[in-house]
Amino acid sequence: MEIGRAAPAQRQEAVARFIDELVAEIEPLQRRYNEATWMASITGASEHVAESARLDAQIRKVFARPEPYAFLREIRSRGGVADRLLQRQASLLFDQFRAHQIAPETIEQMVRIEKDLDQRFNNFRASIDGRPVTDNQIREVLRTSDDVAERRRAWEASKRIGAEVAGELIELVRLRNRSARELEFDNYYSMMLELDELDERELFGLLDELERGTRPLFEAYRRDLDDRLARRFGTPVEDLRPWHYGDPFFQEAPAPEYGLDPCFKGLELDRLTERFFGAIGLEVRDLLERADLYERPGKSQHAFCLSVDRGSDIRVLCNLRPNEFWMGVMLHEFGHAVYDKYIESSLPYVLRVPAHTLTTEASAMLFGRLSKSPAWLTRYAGMPAGEARSAGEVIGRAIRAQLLVQTRWNLVMCHMERALYRDPEQDLDRLWWDLVEEFQWVRRPDGRRAPDWASKIHFSVAPVYYHNYMLGEIMASQIQSHLLRELRGAGADAWDRYVASPEVGSALVDRLYRSGKSLDWREAIRRASGEELSPAAFVDDLAGRLATRE
Repeated sequence: MEIGRAAPAQRQEAVARFIDELVAEIEPLQRRYNEATWMASITGASEHVAESARLDAQIRKVFARPEPYAFLREIRSRGGVADRLLQRQASLLFDQFRAHQIAPETIEQMVRIEKDLDQRFNNFRASIDGRPVTDNQIREVLRTSDDVAERRRAWEASKRIGAEVAGELIELVRLRNRSARELEFDNYYSMMLELDELDERELFGLLDELERGTRPLFEAYRRDLDDRLARRFGTPVEDLRPWHYGDPFFQEAPAPEYGLDPCFKGLELDRLTERFFGAIGLEVRDLLERADLYERPGKSQHAFCLSVDRGSDIRVLCNLRPNEFWMGVMLHEFGHAVYDKYIESSLPYVLRVPAHTLTTEASAMLFGRLSKSPAWLTRYAGMPAGEARSAGEVIGRAIRAQLLVQTRWNLVMCHMERALYRDPEQDLDRLWWDLVEEFQWVRRPDGRRAPDWASKIHFSVAPVYYHNYMLGEIMASQIQSHLLRELRGAGADAWDRYVASPEVGSALVDRLYRSGKSLDWREAIRRASGEELSPAAFVDDLAGRLATRE
């Protein structure tokens, strides 16, 4: 049929048939790819990595076919189709095909490098004094050790993966940029934002607004933190360096005056997760049964959630230890999982995913914050109510500190990745520390010349992703504020109900989860929070004016 001469009803029928045929081909491939990726992550076995790479390349080549892209482009030029869900699918598929209109051999090369980098991160174990250590052990040293020399060795050990992968990563960046320019984009970073329904100028305008809004708060926080660290380590403030802080990248705030880890000693974090989500009306027992939650050799040391089939097969990977950090990670990852689970199953396959990466990150962050909430700690971790009340102010400061530290860290990552794709030939090692000093105010180690930036896994395996964490935090604060106002209006203590009321789960399912990607992210935010995306509620959280107070 000649699309240009077809009647609207015929065009619509052609689009429906096109999507049905594409899904019939792509759905089993994506399911097998996700299964192979999962197996590679939990075992580190090369055969699963190879199978994941093979399937990834096969899927990308489907979307690289020029004929389907030409069909979708013609449909687009004719004004699309009247059916809303069909038009939404056609629009999303157009962008997906557009991103892959590159040579098959280029796709093969990209996938080979990406999977090699992924496997190297999965299999990497840092070494301190000749002894292999896990990421958990490095974090433990940086959280608890008062031995500055030991802390420095642990910090430096965590960065060694950067030197191992930097050359190959830069090769991948060049390859991605070359492909993006062939598609008439300035670079890969700009392309991926545009094809993900984001405006680069709007995004960085918002980030600039956050930088200005958080600067005075961060300045006050850093004065207090640096004074405490200087006293703890017996060193002048000006001599503090990255290993004095509580995380390899200073993306986590150092432990507050009131430590929360004892609250979780001897507790089973999976059972706490099940109790909490069940109380707010979101069943996760089936998700826990499919999860892989504990450390072992060869397994990825990170954490993620994977929807294998866009249906009931949803899996979470963690490396649990009974502390507040991993409790927060569990709540975060199952915040992703419940979003996937409660998407309306009758939606078309193309739309049976979250509205956007930033909206699923918002769900995850909404729950991940609760591991520091006095109301949550009292109900689920058994903290005595009186102790929670007396510690409330200290814990509230800890919550705000974490959000503030994350914000400044996100600014580093977003600006670094944009600069990386704008010019991968510049002095990236120096640029990294320029940005760390500009946004995090952490002094670079004297005389250090190493690709420390490349030790952050996201540059390699999750490109053009990190901004979604920041946008997700902003959206999470909007949703949190919206829900607390509703619960407060019902007359009961808002925070107690917020962590235990089925109203919370039902509101999220009805206003956010159920619609999947049938709505774009802007409409999803309006429905979930009652307003456009705005940093106002998030800045109120940081200043202690809103939902972090109890």
